[in-house]
Amino acid sequence: MKVTRLRADVLAGLTTSFALVPECIAFALVAHLNPLMGLYGAFIICTLTALFGGRPGMVSGAAGSMAVVIVALVVQHGVQYLLATVLLGGVLMIAFGLLRLGKLIRLVPYPVMLGFVNGLAIVIAMAQLEHFKVDDAWLSGTALYLMLGLVALTMLVVYVLPRLTRAVPPALVAILGVGLLVYLLELPTRTLGDMAHIAGGLPQLAWPELPWSLETLRIIAPYAILMALVGLLETLLTLNLTDEITETRGHSNRECVALGAANIASGLCGGMGGCAMIGQTVINLSSGGRGRLSGVVAGVMILLFVLFLSPLIERIPLAALVGVMFVVAQQTFAWASLRVVRKVPASDVLAIIAVTVVTVFTDLAMAVMFGIVIAAINFAWQQARELYADSQVEADGSKLYRLHGTLFFASTAPFLNQFDTAADPAQVTLDCRHLRVVDYSAISAIKTLRERYAKAGKHLRVVHLSERCKQLLKRAGVQHG
Repeated sequence: MKVTRLRADVLAGLTTSFALVPECIAFALVAHLNPLMGLYGAFIICTLTALFGGRPGMVSGAAGSMAVVIVALVVQHGVQYLLATVLLGGVLMIAFGLLRLGKLIRLVPYPVMLGFVNGLAIVIAMAQLEHFKVDDAWLSGTALYLMLGLVALTMLVVYVLPRLTRAVPPALVAILGVGLLVYLLELPTRTLGDMAHIAGGLPQLAWPELPWSLETLRIIAPYAILMALVGLLETLLTLNLTDEITETRGHSNRECVALGAANIASGLCGGMGGCAMIGQTVINLSSGGRGRLSGVVAGVMILLFVLFLSPLIERIPLAALVGVMFVVAQQTFAWASLRVVRKVPASDVLAIIAVTVVTVFTDLAMAVMFGIVIAAINFAWQQARELYADSQVEADGSKLYRLHGTLFFASTAPFLNQFDTAADPAQVTLDCRHLRVVDYSAISAIKTLRERYAKAGKHLRVVHLSERCKQLLKRAGVQHG
């Protein structure tokens, strides 16, 4: 059983490495960097997070979300400032993990998670369209038909092979099979070598060459914070998705620390920053990768491609890799989210759509924040609507109000509207046995209500407050007796 598991991890890691190379090259080019920086970053980050991270089976590397963040920095200040930014971003990631803030990912609602997955699936698919262009012009004629045919063949192999055998990952068979077909038939189609030549040496350890001053910190700090935020968000959301697929539980804080250390190592060795990559993670998991070895193999293979195997890896047709990534996009998209549109609250549907759209057109951090804001506003609105009061006149002529629900900033107006100050008797009792007082707005509302009754020459008595509520009122100087 152990030998079978090791074999599955090795084959999954090998498959994932083929999918990592073009993505990392493309992201490096997007960021106006040498492609080797993307490959070095992928090797270091993928290997270290696989060895020491909190989520075996998850694949990290030089991600596109990180590349987009640092384009302006590279253009304006150069590569050395980028490397310093990667170092500082790594330190922030480690601090995030050591402070055990990884659990904050629990605040991300499920509809936001669905929007994140759908958005990234669309981004993955759209990114492949760039391979249908040469010098910013779309392929046409025979070149286009050949590309489409090879892509379709690759996808067919990936879909059909699992019905025949599961001994080898279908994506690996598809990539190698289509590559061999193109080589033997000498088909004129674009290969990985047309993107960039990846031959190189070992990454060299070096400290970024720039003036270490407050001015430098002022330049790199905003980019480092944004890089850390985006990287942590994408990593923790991918970790949650991996947990669902594998039906196991990862360790978010450990993953944050490992990711930070890996980014520091990448920056010191001239590599890009990175985080979890959902597309490559799906490839690894669907290929049978479940252990740390799969990620280590993927990372080490990238280094071997650079050092020794570049003549072979550069012969891989881009069509084969595009076909695999199209399948990944299809498998990543949460199709179930389309079937529940009429079965869930409209606010959840809005959150799914909004996060999907914002992920596609801006960035992940903005999308997740936007989704959380929508969910928070909806939650506050629902909680505010659920506050109500029962009232009755007692035998002694006083009036008793029994409040139910949560009193906080969104429910203070409904709370005050429950009382008829002018018509109530001289003695009024507010029973808070079933009322939760949450924030300062709630305290202010109770204080306002007491003042209204006092202005009318009446007395309001507040009873059955919880100990926490009593402490809140006491600190605010509001009498509750």
